[in-house]
Amino acid sequence: MPKSTKSQKGWGSASTKRAQPTMPAALKQEVEEKAKALVDEVLKPRYVLPPPAEPQFNYIEDLYTKWYRSFFYFCAQYRSAGPHAMGGTFETKFARMRYTGAGLFDLAFMRYTDEWVEVYGGLTLDACLESIREDAWFHP
Repeated sequence: MPKSTKSQKGWGSASTKRAQPTMPAALKQEVEEKAKALVDEVLKPRYVLPPPAEPQFNYIEDLYTKWYRSFFYFCAQYRSAGPHAMGGTFETKFARMRYTGAGLFDLAFMRYTDEWVEVYGGLTLDACLESIREDAWFHP
Protein backbone atom coordinates (compact mmCIF):
# COMPACT_ATOMS: atom_id res chain seq x y z
CA MET A 1 0.00 0.00 0.00
CA PRO A 2 1.49 3.40 -0.92
CA LYS A 3 2.28 5.82 1.86
CA SER A 4 0.02 8.88 2.04
CA THR A 5 1.70 12.26 1.61
CA LYS A 6 -1.27 14.09 3.06
CA SER A 7 -0.64 15.67 6.48
CA GLN A 8 -2.54 14.28 9.41
CA LYS A 9 -5.02 16.66 11.00
CA GLY A 10 -6.96 16.26 14.19
CA TRP A 11 -7.97 17.72 17.49
CA GLY A 12 -5.29 18.56 19.98
CA SER A 13 -4.41 20.83 22.81
CA ALA A 14 -3.39 24.32 21.78
CA SER A 15 -2.69 25.52 25.29
CA THR A 16 -0.07 28.23 25.59
CA LYS A 17 -0.03 28.30 29.38
CA ARG A 18 3.39 28.26 30.92
CA ALA A 19 4.17 26.63 34.23
CA GLN A 20 4.21 29.11 37.11
CA PRO A 21 7.59 29.47 38.82
CA THR A 22 7.92 27.97 42.26
CA MET A 23 8.17 30.54 45.03
CA PRO A 24 10.87 29.98 47.65
CA ALA A 25 9.45 29.33 51.14
CA ALA A 26 11.48 32.19 52.64
CA LEU A 27 10.04 34.68 50.12
CA LYS A 28 6.52 33.40 50.72
CA GLN A 29 6.96 33.94 54.46
CA GLU A 30 8.34 37.43 53.86
CA VAL A 31 5.36 38.32 51.64
CA GLU A 32 2.92 37.15 54.31
CA GLU A 33 4.65 39.06 57.12
CA LYS A 34 5.07 42.35 55.24
CA ALA A 35 1.56 42.24 53.80
CA LYS A 36 0.05 41.53 57.22
CA ALA A 37 1.93 44.51 58.64
CA LEU A 38 0.63 46.72 55.81
CA VAL A 39 -2.95 45.56 56.38
CA ASP A 40 -2.81 45.91 60.18
CA GLU A 41 -0.89 49.19 60.39
CA VAL A 42 -2.11 51.13 57.34
CA LEU A 43 -5.12 49.69 55.52
CA LYS A 44 -7.32 48.64 58.46
CA PRO A 45 -7.06 51.98 60.30
CA ARG A 46 -7.81 53.77 57.03
CA TYR A 47 -10.72 51.66 55.71
CA VAL A 48 -12.22 49.57 58.52
CA LEU A 49 -14.39 52.03 60.42
CA PRO A 50 -16.91 51.38 63.22
CA PRO A 51 -20.28 50.29 61.83
CA PRO A 52 -22.73 53.14 61.31
CA ALA A 53 -25.59 53.51 63.80
CA GLU A 54 -28.21 53.10 61.08
CA PRO A 55 -26.43 51.55 58.10
CA GLN A 56 -27.87 52.26 54.66
CA PHE A 57 -25.14 50.67 52.56
CA ASN A 58 -22.61 47.83 52.69
CA TYR A 59 -19.52 48.61 54.75
CA ILE A 60 -16.07 47.07 55.21
CA GLU A 61 -15.89 44.83 58.24
CA ASP A 62 -12.39 43.35 57.83
CA LEU A 63 -9.31 43.33 55.58
CA TYR A 64 -7.02 40.32 55.15
CA THR A 65 -4.74 38.51 52.71
CA LYS A 66 -4.62 35.00 51.29
CA TRP A 67 -2.71 32.82 48.84
CA TYR A 68 -4.15 30.93 45.91
CA ARG A 69 -1.50 29.09 43.88
CA SER A 70 1.08 31.69 42.82
CA PHE A 71 -1.33 34.57 43.48
CA PHE A 72 -1.42 36.64 46.67
CA TYR A 73 -4.69 38.50 47.22
CA PHE A 74 -5.68 41.46 49.37
CA CYS A 75 -9.33 40.99 50.36
CA ALA A 76 -12.10 42.97 52.01
CA GLN A 77 -15.01 41.47 53.90
CA TYR A 78 -18.16 43.57 53.59
CA ARG A 79 -21.26 43.47 55.77
CA SER A 80 -24.57 43.77 53.93
CA ALA A 81 -26.64 46.47 55.58
CA GLY A 82 -29.54 48.73 54.95
CA PRO A 83 -33.30 48.33 54.74
CA HIS A 84 -33.23 46.09 51.63
CA ALA A 85 -30.10 44.06 52.39
CA MET A 86 -30.17 40.29 52.32
CA GLY A 87 -27.86 40.22 55.34
CA GLY A 88 -24.62 38.42 55.91
CA THR A 89 -21.16 39.15 54.58
CA PHE A 90 -19.35 38.84 51.28
CA GLU A 91 -15.74 38.98 50.13
CA THR A 92 -14.14 41.09 47.43
CA LYS A 93 -10.56 40.91 46.25
CA PHE A 94 -9.13 44.33 45.48
CA ALA A 95 -5.44 43.72 44.73
CA ARG A 96 -3.48 40.76 43.39
CA MET A 97 0.23 40.01 43.30
CA ARG A 98 1.40 37.26 40.93
CA TYR A 99 4.83 35.76 41.44
CA THR A 100 6.77 35.78 38.17
CA GLY A 101 10.12 34.45 39.36
CA ALA A 102 13.44 35.93 40.49
CA GLY A 103 11.76 37.68 43.44
CA LEU A 104 9.49 39.79 41.19
CA PHE A 105 5.72 40.21 41.04
CA ASP A 106 3.04 41.55 38.72
CA LEU A 107 0.47 43.78 40.42
CA ALA A 108 -3.18 44.00 39.36
CA PHE A 109 -6.44 45.49 40.65
CA MET A 110 -10.00 44.21 40.34
CA ARG A 111 -12.01 46.31 37.90
CA TYR A 112 -15.72 46.91 38.44
CA THR A 113 -16.36 44.43 35.60
CA ASP A 114 -14.81 41.63 37.71
CA GLU A 115 -11.71 41.51 35.54
CA TRP A 116 -8.14 41.79 36.81
CA VAL A 117 -6.20 44.67 35.28
CA GLU A 118 -2.43 44.34 35.53
CA VAL A 119 -0.98 47.78 36.15
CA TYR A 120 2.63 46.97 37.02
CA GLY A 121 4.90 44.14 36.02
CA GLY A 122 8.24 43.00 37.39
CA LEU A 123 8.06 44.80 40.75
CA THR A 124 9.86 43.82 43.92
CA LEU A 125 7.85 42.96 47.00
CA ASP A 126 8.51 46.33 48.62
CA ALA A 127 7.50 48.20 45.45
CA CYS A 128 4.24 46.22 45.27
CA LEU A 129 3.37 46.97 48.88
CA GLU A 130 4.21 50.65 48.41
CA SER A 131 1.88 50.79 45.39
CA ILE A 132 -0.91 49.11 47.36
CA ARG A 133 -0.38 51.61 50.18
CA GLU A 134 -0.31 54.74 47.99
CA ASP A 135 -2.01 54.06 44.65
CA ALA A 136 -5.81 54.48 44.63
CA TRP A 137 -6.21 51.64 42.09
CA PHE A 138 -5.42 49.14 44.83
CA HIS A 139 -7.71 50.37 47.61
CA PRO A 140 -10.83 48.48 48.69
